[in-house]
Amino acid sequence: MTLWTPDPTFYPSPRDAATAPPETLAYVAAFDRSAERPDALAVLDTDPGSSSYGQVVGWTDLPYTGDELHHFGWNACSSALCPYAPHPHVERRYLIVPGLRSSRIYVYDTKDRVSPELVKVIEAEDLGKRAGYSRPHTVHCGPEGLYVSALGGYGEEGPGGIAILDHTSFEVLGRWEVDRGPQYLAYDFWWHINHDVLVTSEWGTPSMIEDGVVGELLLGRKYGHRLHFWDLRRRRHVQEVDLGDQYQMPLELRPAHDPTKKYGFVGVVTSVEDLSASVWLWYEEGGRWAVRKVIDIPAEPASPDDLPDVLKPFGAVPPLVTDIDLSVDDQRLYVSCWGTGELKQFDVSDPFKPVEIGSVHLGGIVRRAAHPAAPSERLAGGPQMVEVSRDGRRVYVTNSLYGSWDDQFYPDGVGAWMAKVDADGFTLDERFFPHGDDFRGLRPHQTRLQGGDASSDSYCYP
Repeated sequence: MTLWTPDPTFYPSPRDAATAPPETLAYVAAFDRSAERPDALAVLDTDPGSSSYGQVVGWTDLPYTGDELHHFGWNACSSALCPYAPHPHVERRYLIVPGLRSSRIYVYDTKDRVSPELVKVIEAEDLGKRAGYSRPHTVHCGPEGLYVSALGGYGEEGPGGIAILDHTSFEVLGRWEVDRGPQYLAYDFWWHINHDVLVTSEWGTPSMIEDGVVGELLLGRKYGHRLHFWDLRRRRHVQEVDLGDQYQMPLELRPAHDPTKKYGFVGVVTSVEDLSASVWLWYEEGGRWAVRKVIDIPAEPASPDDLPDVLKPFGAVPPLVTDIDLSVDDQRLYVSCWGTGELKQFDVSDPFKPVEIGSVHLGGIVRRAAHPAAPSERLAGGPQMVEVSRDGRRVYVTNSLYGSWDDQFYPDGVGAWMAKVDADGFTLDERFFPHGDDFRGLRPHQTRLQGGDASSDSYCYP
């Protein structure tokens, strides 16, 4: 009798994931801002014992132009081991890659090859007609299939929401929401999978974000400032929590990996009152959901002469927290300050009282901090997308946020670079600094690690 065994990169618990073998490859989405060349998936060697460590060892161009790749994900992950998820024998094999501007979704095979191979294209019309959405943004593998958040409606601004794709055929099944309640703006989503709770955050509709930050909308407090809580199993909106309309753009959601816990962190890009950024904790209290600001990061004073036009009236550099990531053991939170060019490390063993324990600088609107591997090179951009290895020992960052926003805050060019931080001493790895021509003129955005990482899996056992 043939015995089927689960994919060895699926782990029942976060404890098991943290003791897994280290990654040897990193997949990075890179895009062409001009939309004249295809975007690409770059593959980096992350094995310190390899002769090509820190180098681009694989590359796959997309078949079209103008996609602007964003937050891609695996077709399957550790959630396949949940007792109510009948998918234990799928493989973590395919990368599901959305184009934020084109509304296409690509499926790439990574098995037995270094450079991923295209196996399917989901056209914008398929996503629109079957789910009612456009502008796919974030992909997570879940118990019912593949969840894909989208910022826009089909043929209209909104509402944005979540589409479901089949695990194996990758066909668009339809819209996830049965009752969306007051939710209209969309961005990220995650869940407390054992408790049937889904959480979503807000950014803006396509017209609000595609040409950069719109000052009138920001000062008018029109971007997102709420979290939404849903019944995951029934697909119904349960509660809306408003952070306060001065706190604009709560973006990345990072729930506790421990499936017995019901809390998580969300990063807020900026406050319109003082340009500070913040990180908030959501938690359950008395049967209702609540939020609390637990990290506050102030803006840094600067001469208007050193600032891009969008910031000259303010005389300060906002931190612009655009990504956060939580280690698999729930002990360390990493916060990227893309505006000031800083990556912060916090001890969050008590999630209500984070303590900053580390910081590195790279780039920044004014600082332009160099990497120790190229000390004379002033870097643009800053730590943006953050990915943490399963064992929590390595942190990878890339420097591009979103094409139009890159151009707005770094008008002289954002460049292209990726770096690795050793988490224990919180120091930059001088051997790992692919940059410039390594990315062939494209801008690197999100990273996924071979076998999974801190932001791709959810677990059903403590």
